[in-house]
Formats: sequence, C-alpha cells, structure tokens
Amino acid sequence: MKKKTFSVSRRSFLSHSSKATLMLGIGSSAVGSAFLTACGGRNVDFEDKPALSTGFEQTPLAYDYAALEPHIDAMTMEIHYTKHAAAYANNLAEAASEEGVDVSEPLEEVMMNMSKYSTKMRNNGGGHYNHELFWKIMSPDGGGEPSGDLKEAIDGAFGSFDEFKTKFEDEAKGRFGSGWAWLVLDRNNLLQVGSTPNQDNPLMDLSDFQGIPLMGIDVWEHAYYLNYQNRRPDYVSAFWNVINWDEVSSRYAILTKS
Repeated sequence: MKKKTFSVSRRSFLSHSSKATLMLGIGSSAVGSAFLTACGGRNVDFEDKPALSTGFEQTPLAYDYAALEPHIDAMTMEIHYTKHAAAYANNLAEAASEEGVDVSEPLEEVMMNMSKYSTKMRNNGGGHYNHELFWKIMSPDGGGEPSGDLKEAIDGAFGSFDEFKTKFEDEAKGRFGSGWAWLVLDRNNLLQVGSTPNQDNPLMDLSDFQGIPLMGIDVWEHAYYLNYQNRRPDYVSAFWNVINWDEVSSRYAILTKS
C-alpha cells in the first residue's frame, strides 16, 4: 500500500530544510527544520513509535469516570472527557478536512509543523493531543514515585524527586490563566519542566518551551473547578496521587533507548 503524506509532507519539509541548511553552510548535524526543533532537536519519527503516537479520534478512557476519586471527581471527569475533550476531537476533524491533513498519520507531525496551519488547527489539535496524553498518564493505581531509569534521570536533572515536584508544581500553579505544565525530554536527553498557554504544547514548533512530552497536567479551570473551585494549588497537589508512573517511564524508555 502506498504511504500517504500530509499536504505539507515530512519528506518534502525535511528536503527543503536540508537544502536551506547547505546554503547557509551549516553542518548536516545541525537542526535544520521545525520537525527536529519541536522535538528539542531530536530526530524522532513517531510513526515508528506507535506507543508514542496519537491519532485524530478520541480514544476510550481506560477507567471509569469515578476511578480517580477523591482526587478528581466523577462529574468533572465525565464533563471533561465527553464535553471539552470531545469538542476538541470533533473540531480537529473539521480542521483536518479543511486543511487537507491525512488523518492516518500521527498527530505529532502536525504539532511539529503547527506554524504551517490555522489557529483552528492549533487550538483543537493541541487540545486533542494534550488530553489524549493526560488520560494516559493518570490511573486509579497511580501515585507514589517513579523508579528505575526515570527516577535516576529526575534525581540527576532536579536533585531529587521532591525538588522535581516543587518545580513542576510551581509551573502548574504559576501558569497565568489557562494552560498546561509539562515534564519533557529535551534535545540533550535531559528532563525539563515548563508550561504552555491555552492548548499549546512543547511539540509545537511555535512554542517557547519545547521538547517531547512525558507527562502534563491540565490547569484549565474545567479540569478542577467543580471540586476545587479556585484552589488550583490543591488540585495540583492531588494530581500526584493519580500519576501513572508506568506510562511516564515507558515513554521515557522508548525515547532514550531508541
């Protein structure tokens, strides 16, 4: 079967970037495209890593709406998933159709070339990608601390798990208005924490904070207001009780051992 491509294909994009790189006299090892830059300078093909790839359709939750209680209540989860996240998925489908995007390709490729697309694609593509990751990195059996290679990497990057928690919480609590806080892997295979506004994410080539997301927390009010009202810090603190460290560790292992 012939492989389908985006209207702005990765092959074409990289080819043009390579030509531009040569014209500028930059070595072949330099970052020459948004495809690489949005991955923190790392050449990651998400199509070859299905466990990291995101589709354009909303996937079923792996747990019941009430499964994360008391940390995230059932009504919030149901509204969040069936209303907010579903709307992003539906609007993304419209944007993809309007802009000629091949929905059989990983959504990550759109994220990494987001400057080529519309505001509608940015808002809804980001919203869909962010939420699909959010559901995965939470679990009724979550909480505790990571172990193994991820734990060692966190200790190396931040000094300790407690220091990491503090920095991550500061990003989540300090994000003005709506947005997300992230743990990402940067171009040097190092862990970083940061935040993005609205439904932007670190994969986007137009984001000020870039890298490959390992985990993220939604700090839009719809993610917590029914239970926590204006107490975002309490919601952020409760988030540690539901993090699926197995999933986060798996993402880290796939990226660092490839």
